[in-house]
Amino acid sequence: MPFAVYVLGLAVFAQGTSEFMLSGLLTGIAADLHVSLSAAGLLTSAFAVGMVVGAPLTALAGRTWPRRRALLFFLGVFVAVHVAGALTGSYGVLLATRVAGALANAGFWAVALVTAVDLAGPRRRARATAVVVGGVTVACVVGVPAGAVLGELWGWRAAFWAVALVSLPAALALLRAVPGGRPGDVPLQSARTELRALARPRLLLTLLVMALVQGATFCTFSYLEPLVTRVTGVGAGWVPVVLALFGAGSFAGVTLAGRLADTHPRAVVGLGMAALTAGWAALALTAAHPVAALALVLLQGALAFGTGTALITRVLQQAPDAPTLAGSFATAAFNVGAATGPWLGGLTLGTSLGFRAPVWVSALLMVLALAAAALLARAPATVRVHALPGVDET
Repeated sequence: MPFAVYVLGLAVFAQGTSEFMLSGLLTGIAADLHVSLSAAGLLTSAFAVGMVVGAPLTALAGRTWPRRRALLFFLGVFVAVHVAGALTGSYGVLLATRVAGALANAGFWAVALVTAVDLAGPRRRARATAVVVGGVTVACVVGVPAGAVLGELWGWRAAFWAVALVSLPAALALLRAVPGGRPGDVPLQSARTELRALARPRLLLTLLVMALVQGATFCTFSYLEPLVTRVTGVGAGWVPVVLALFGAGSFAGVTLAGRLADTHPRAVVGLGMAALTAGWAALALTAAHPVAALALVLLQGALAFGTGTALITRVLQQAPDAPTLAGSFATAAFNVGAATGPWLGGLTLGTSLGFRAPVWVSALLMVLALAAAALLARAPATVRVHALPGVDET
């Protein structure tokens, strides 16, 4: 695998840490800026909305740029807004930096995905995607807990400074490792042509499946803490262990999917989705049993991110003539799920199911994802992909 692909993963690690680290910093931010905890929580929502809206917009704005220039620009903006966020004493400015950071993150993701796939070559597309997505899983395992520790020791601003500092080596490495031109396997199309390519039924259904899978994932992930402390019955000291288990499983799933999805894409997606559906139902039923619950948290992390990686690869395969915009729509679908899943789970917390309710919502979302996948299997193919072994149509 080219070194530049790992550099992209490092940059995504820094950005993924920023996206999720606020969960451990909200109390400090609220106290320091004299706002309510719910207002501080809007900083997380603002980032998710910025990712969803920003992915296609930034991809359209930078689609004609050389990839190295685009990556460095988006990463430079990302660093700058974190410096501004670390220095500001205004909640409004901090909120604006979160939106701007999300826009830059979305643009970087869109370019990074197509660049990694192009550099790796047609036979290692899934592995390259796995390296980039793996940056997010490492952020969940290492970056987010580290940000919480920094916030506890030196305040929330220290976490923002750390994200900016970690991004700088990635920027220097990108400058040296990433070629300056555009991806070489696809000629530049007009924006209208790329948008028309994204209207294919199979691609839209794949994006829907992806959003549903991620919605199921983040629906339960967002409420793991109350689930394991109030239903499973483990102490609060176990929460970091549970989160680390989920993150470790995610990293293992991404790594394994990257090795299998290039040659067995349909099997990875199909079996992964079926196992996820059964796994969320099993977790809801066995959440009161610590050993079963902890084992399922690890397994579901692996299945969720492994299946998600394979779906991102499928999106890029199904739009070979619109690679940058396809990557941006994959990013948007991921974040639609990340924003919608927790919201749906929160609506059910007051029901008789209690803290098991979000897990049942995850299972239901996976049932819907399987139904969408069934429609996808019947949708007519419009584009043939010859470069990938084991994939004859999209």
